[in-house]
Amino acid sequence: MSGTEKSAQKPGLKVAIMASAGAAVEWYDFFIYGTAAALVFPHLFFPADLPPFVAQIASFSTFAVGFVARPLGGMLFGHYGDTHGRKQALVVAMLLMGLSTTIIGLLPGYATAGVLAPLALVALRFLQGLAVGGQWGGAALLAIESAPAGKRGFYGSFVQIGVPLGVVLANTVFLIVSALTPNDAFLTWGWRIGFVLSVGLILIGLIIHLSIREPEAEKPADAGPAERRRSPLLEVIFGHWRTVLLAGGAFVANNVCFYIAITYAIAYGSTTLKIDRDVLLFSVLAGSALMIPILMLCGAASDRFGRLGVFLWGAFLSGVWAFAVFPLIETKEPLLIFAAITVQLTFVSMMYGPQAALFAELFPKSVRYSGASLGYQVGAVVGGGLAPIIATALFARYQTSLPIAVYLAAMCALSFVSVLFLGGRAKKGLVG
Repeated sequence: MSGTEKSAQKPGLKVAIMASAGAAVEWYDFFIYGTAAALVFPHLFFPADLPPFVAQIASFSTFAVGFVARPLGGMLFGHYGDTHGRKQALVVAMLLMGLSTTIIGLLPGYATAGVLAPLALVALRFLQGLAVGGQWGGAALLAIESAPAGKRGFYGSFVQIGVPLGVVLANTVFLIVSALTPNDAFLTWGWRIGFVLSVGLILIGLIIHLSIREPEAEKPADAGPAERRRSPLLEVIFGHWRTVLLAGGAFVANNVCFYIAITYAIAYGSTTLKIDRDVLLFSVLAGSALMIPILMLCGAASDRFGRLGVFLWGAFLSGVWAFAVFPLIETKEPLLIFAAITVQLTFVSMMYGPQAALFAELFPKSVRYSGASLGYQVGAVVGGGLAPIIATALFARYQTSLPIAVYLAAMCALSFVSVLFLGGRAKKGLVG
């Protein structure tokens, strides 16, 4: 590698690391809500006389609100990022997430505030969804557009590891607080600690704002007057809608399998199977930690072997493994529970590792923030937001986990077909 190449690579690596740090804390905020929705919110924010199943569905419904808001966040921040710059949009999204998550940690429960408690929870979860809907596109594009040619998959994976890092942080906080507080104290105030800690995201947002620059070659400000008058969001909706829908379809399997593994599996294992909560949390924690190097390897592999092949193998293997996940968890053996969740998250990584680069390569730079964000968030609504509710309803109806496995496999098949159709559209946005 020449000295020029090395000097060009260093700023890009710094941007990727900073974007990864911001993404990790933002996803921590988003995921700590999911853990609380499985373990705490059914008891705290809803009437005590509700049947456990109804309270769990109600809690997961508030969890889903964040996913419903994510496409709107992708639209708002995507338009802003394409017209005013990736960095500005990312920082605003981070500030919104930090504030809304901190306030959730201060909310009174149903016993104190009555119906206002769940209403406030839903409103703040909506704001979380708006924030995370805008965060991913900004962080991913900052990293990818600053990357050397031929390494966009690897640099993009720095942002993707923000997801497992966020899960690790969220579950670590819950495990520590749970271990240090009696169960009654945990349900009353212990769970709030993790939410209030998210105020640190505001500090990270300020550091990003002050320490990194917009990728020079990609600045929307370089556009001419005619391009500035055009709405990036409208151009994506009317000119690239097929690509957006296919990108959303590609993301469905990733999202469904991931959220079933890290959210529904905890609720199912602890409530239905009576497995110790810490065993489940540790399995999710360990599996998510292993995702970090695997995501980076998969991103790098996509630079060498192509995005589509790595992605397709991930969708296929995730669909097959869906039929092993719940039988392994139902053994109640800690090692088998760990294997069930870890292998699932490994196959998910094969899709998620190259995804940032793949989605960026689908759209021209003038609408890339809007297009990539909207495709990502459409898949998130259909996938992650509804997955825990659908899984809970399927088990309640059939009293077996097999229909859940069929549901996972069907979503993997949808993503597999979507990626095949995306093959002819990839690499039209980024060249080199």
